[in-house]
Amino acid sequence: MGDRSRFRAALDRLEPPPRAVDWSLFAFVVAEAVTGLVSFTVAVPAGWPLFWLHRSLGVAIVVLLAWKLARVRGRLTDPTVWRRSTSLSVLTLVAVLGTLSTGIAWVFGLDVRVSAWTFLSVHVGFGLALVPLVAAHASTRFRLPRRVDFERRRTAIRYTALLAAGAATYRLQGWANDALDTAGADRRFTGSHPREGEGNAAFPITSWVADDPDPIGRDAYRLRVDGLVAAPVELTADELAAGHETEALLDCTSGWYTIQEWGGIRVGDLLDAAGGTAADADREPAYVRFVSVTGYRWSLPLSEAEDALLATHVGGEPLSHGHGAPARLVAPDRRGFQWVKWVTRVEVRAEYDLAQWVVTLVSGFD
Repeated sequence: MGDRSRFRAALDRLEPPPRAVDWSLFAFVVAEAVTGLVSFTVAVPAGWPLFWLHRSLGVAIVVLLAWKLARVRGRLTDPTVWRRSTSLSVLTLVAVLGTLSTGIAWVFGLDVRVSAWTFLSVHVGFGLALVPLVAAHASTRFRLPRRVDFERRRTAIRYTALLAAGAATYRLQGWANDALDTAGADRRFTGSHPREGEGNAAFPITSWVADDPDPIGRDAYRLRVDGLVAAPVELTADELAAGHETEALLDCTSGWYTIQEWGGIRVGDLLDAAGGTAADADREPAYVRFVSVTGYRWSLPLSEAEDALLATHVGGEPLSHGHGAPARLVAPDRRGFQWVKWVTRVEVRAEYDLAQWVVTLVSGFD
């Protein structure tokens, strides 16, 4: 037997049964969506395993898809055997290829925009569309898995090999980026590309979903600090420019990051201006919620919030409106969507604000 034949035989031994391939594709796509969405909240290097898992699953999906297409290619290439469900299969395939191609292009440094979106944002859009498409596609030929399809020892070997191959492929891709000195070589572990320079012009203006308020005049602006504090207070824009500076990295989920010098007032000093935190009956201060003029909001644990910054300046310049003037939250080790812009209220609370996750999806819509 020649080398090619032995290699083909080894691949055949690795290939799961057809039903296992179908169910694995569905499970891997769901896992990709979950790990991708969770990764939006991870900004510290200790979270790198989540990103490696996401990328390894992506490579495994390529292999599973190849096995799937090898089995059904006759049905796709012969229009005489098409059924109504075949159109759904083709649409699902387009979404899979769109997700994979934009993800691969992004990791190799293709940093271009499609209208207002980066390739990473397009990748996310394809990925989110893929989950219901794969579920609908599976429902057209629904067959429960059998025990023989997932025989324990063989299944463990197959999927361990798939994920190991995915991790190795991603590592090789990183080495290729470094060797070729591509734009992808400078990405963070999150996948974000760098934006160099200082001040407002150094990094893009992005807003979560539909937030796009009118500019807020400095003279009319007031920041209210209330909730579980001793003496609620309102502060002007000038009173926020306390001169505290900190260097912090902003990592935006649309695929870029920047390191800037931010100036403003520590949130701990804001709370001191309101007389400090104060318990109310059985409620103990535990979180600080930052609320935008648009209604968008995010909360930080009290100990973390005290060291955060309410910024009025970036790179020595007053914040521009697009970057959140008169004041925005600077929360090191958090992703960009958690750095609330146009903050008009800081509220000390006892409870975690679960509703903020819903607000991130509807904020800005009238």
